[in-house]
Amino acid sequence: MHNDTSREQDRQTIFWLGDPLCSDPALVGGKAANLSLLAESYAVPPGFAVTSETLDEAIRSGFNVDTTVVEGELLPEALYQLICEAYRALSERCGQEHVSVAVRSSALDEDGVSSSFAGQHATFLNVSGEEAVAGAIARCWRSAFSAPALYYRSQQGLASGSIGMAVLVQQLLPAETSAVVFSVNPVTGDRGEVLINASWGLGESIVSGVVTPDTFVVSKAGMMIVAAEIGDKDVMTAPVAGGVGEIDVPAPLRVQPSITDEQAVELANLAVELEARMGWPVDIECAYYEGTLYLLQCRPITTL
Repeated sequence: MHNDTSREQDRQTIFWLGDPLCSDPALVGGKAANLSLLAESYAVPPGFAVTSETLDEAIRSGFNVDTTVVEGELLPEALYQLICEAYRALSERCGQEHVSVAVRSSALDEDGVSSSFAGQHATFLNVSGEEAVAGAIARCWRSAFSAPALYYRSQQGLASGSIGMAVLVQQLLPAETSAVVFSVNPVTGDRGEVLINASWGLGESIVSGVVTPDTFVVSKAGMMIVAAEIGDKDVMTAPVAGGVGEIDVPAPLRVQPSITDEQAVELANLAVELEARMGWPVDIECAYYEGTLYLLQCRPITTL
């Protein structure tokens, strides 16, 4: 759903992951910029970012940021058409008619070394179809103006007058296993250890805390697993009609490790590589799909 506007959209509304301009956090925020920077060297699912300036333009064109809006997710017509065109191109790139995507915020002051906005901005998973994707982008934008997000901004001393919010639209892989990996042990502060949380299905079950994941601690010296605790993973997040949901894990798998020792070491090596490349301790999200390790997010650890 969209409304007409005569205002021309900026020709640089959309940047693709891997495009050098998409690696500029001032244009697309830290989340999209970090992934774009790494897309050439690592397996990053394809996607595009809608720039932060586009939100400002949309507001000037009459886009309503009121979080109580219920009459639909209206976007200016020219922007709506650009998003539809980009989504069709992404679907073609992925070899699908209507590729399933994740729609996430990538605010300019998000995923920085001092603030993360974790849980403050909306995320929409398993979205497919042009209108649904445009609607998810609109709802993602509106989430930046929610009371919790504005309160977090004030607590972090961040400006609330001008909210730079880009949005990342990226192919959603139906992961068999997901992991959140810290290149420094955030529990003990030990910089010689990598901490891995892993579970079946999509990583949302780990991030949201609905499951007790498997935990591995890998020593950077020699890349040896020095501790492992296998969680009772009774549910997992998986794509369902219209989004994602928690489904039961088959009983035999609940107490089996969701990753092998070899995969734990592979994840630890990736975290160490990215820490060296980015210049700061990293918090990364990864997924295994059809035997390939995919990098989904890379941000600084803000809790050390």
